[in-house]
Amino acid sequence: MIITLIRTLILFALVVVALRLMGKRQIGKLQPYELVIIVMIADLAAVPMEDIGIPLLSGIIPILTLLFVEVAISFGALKSERLRGVVCGTPSILVANGKIVEAELRRLRYNINDLLEQLRTKNFPNIADVEYAILETSGEISVVPKSQKRPVIPADLNIPTKYEGIPMTLIIDGYVFEQNLKKINLSREWLQTELQKFGIGDLKQVLLASLDTEGNLFYQVKTRTA
Repeated sequence: MIITLIRTLILFALVVVALRLMGKRQIGKLQPYELVIIVMIADLAAVPMEDIGIPLLSGIIPILTLLFVEVAISFGALKSERLRGVVCGTPSILVANGKIVEAELRRLRYNINDLLEQLRTKNFPNIADVEYAILETSGEISVVPKSQKRPVIPADLNIPTKYEGIPMTLIIDGYVFEQNLKKINLSREWLQTELQKFGIGDLKQVLLASLDTEGNLFYQVKTRTA
């Protein structure tokens, strides 16, 4: 029992490390070869866990081999356009200049209903509003609307806008991100003083606190449970 537990923990840690080294893509964003490698790694890890008669190295070595192959292909694809086209494929234009490209749909075995469904998920229920629709290598559709159907933005009206960055997270579930405070040249003492203005004496009471680029502090305290 103890041996099975140890083997399971070792293989679990190995698979987690392997997936971390492969990057941060979501399952829906994986390239075909990445998905194949993940499935194979999962299968290889399961076999030694189920049968303790199989040497642990029989699972570890193939997993490391697949990880090496994935990293090698990824680096190769960064340098070679040809290799990138082979392992990742190339985007396909399904709608061009407002017209459906029937030949491309037939080549991809992609029917009209699938196209309309994907356009609806991108908030384009009317295909007449679409100038270009491109099927990316991840399977997602990118949509370029017709110029008359695009939302109005401040640049269209020559309206100047202020810079908007992303808020800096300062506290999550009572934990203070000291490194984030240093990035914006603030201190823990400053944060405590600011929160005390709202009647918060203990930072551990804070569920979330963040500071935007205009200096506005957002906070929310934890809900007290009985």
